[in-house]
Amino acid sequence: MSPATAIGLFGGTFDPIHFAHLRLAEEIAEAFALAQVRLIPAAIPPHRAQPAAAPGHRLAMTQLAIEGNDRFVVDDRELGRTGPSYTVDTLAQTRNEAGEQPLCLMMGADAFTALTTWHRWEDLFELAHIIIARRPGYPLEQLASSLPAPLRRQYEQRLNPEPTTLQHAPAGGLFTHELTALDVSATAVRNLIREGASLRYLLPDAVIAYIDTHGLYRE
Repeated sequence: MSPATAIGLFGGTFDPIHFAHLRLAEEIAEAFALAQVRLIPAAIPPHRAQPAAAPGHRLAMTQLAIEGNDRFVVDDRELGRTGPSYTVDTLAQTRNEAGEQPLCLMMGADAFTALTTWHRWEDLFELAHIIIARRPGYPLEQLASSLPAPLRRQYEQRLNPEPTTLQHAPAGGLFTHELTALDVSATAVRNLIREGASLRYLLPDAVIAYIDTHGLYRE
């Protein structure tokens, strides 16, 4: 298999998308030599409150945020489905399209520790590799100790320290990446908007302009 064929999949509500989202995707794409990263806005997230902005707005903001990055694309498939936006359904559909091409599901460490609450969570490993983004100073030993027993067994069996190996199998590996610290959250951004505070340097200028134009998150 030729190098740099792996596709990264990064889902979220992106309510709104901000620089911490984009930096996570960029750093992992670079560290793991991903050919493409697909950002996937969720329609109905099954594990959190419903998004404040409508799906069309979140899709538009995500498209604006990635302009100029040829490696990033927006995948809107979850917005076209009814019912909860289960990641396993998205991966299964993508796997059918990708054949044996490596797929990499990107997620934060907090999301990974709760993976056993996800719909058909064990099937995720058969459909993709998983790359865990962890904050600086968060040791692997601490991550492992925080996992429920069934997930810890998977973690210990699948953890691979060598990023390049994911190019040689379509799925099944587990990798970690320590991120540059960016303390930005969508909740904090929405609070700033309600307070009338500046959003500069927290999100792309095009996304800030879109929020202003459409009056999002004011109430």
